[in-house]
Amino acid sequence: MALCGPTGYGPSVSPVRSCSRTACRQPAVFTLTYVYADSTAVLGPLATYVEPHCYDLCAEHAERLTAPRGWEVVRLPYEPGAPSGDDLEALANAVREAARPAPAPGEPTGQAVEVGRRGHLRVLKSNRDR
Repeated sequence: MALCGPTGYGPSVSPVRSCSRTACRQPAVFTLTYVYADSTAVLGPLATYVEPHCYDLCAEHAERLTAPRGWEVVRLPYEPGAPSGDDLEALANAVREAARPAPAPGEPTGQAVEVGRRGHLRVLKSNRDR
């Protein structure tokens, strides 16, 4: 059996995610999620992967989005191609944490002392418990 197209999918399947609105072929740039418990519709940047209960929208449909009566629409900030400040801060913190040398067993770590280890987990005893 031969695979169709450069991606191995048939000719009707595109590797680019398109708008969820019927008959719209524009590329999706936003993801819409409903939070039913809070009567809120959240519109944010395109999610990293497809979620079953989320809707991908193009810029035009995202701009014209309205919510049901009594619901609130929350529009998260979006800058095309640029990670948010929170993303950059989280990445910087992860790099700093990975660069720190691991304390030797029994060596004080801040307010606690490591008293045991099981795989990647550590058992810490607080200095207040002494």
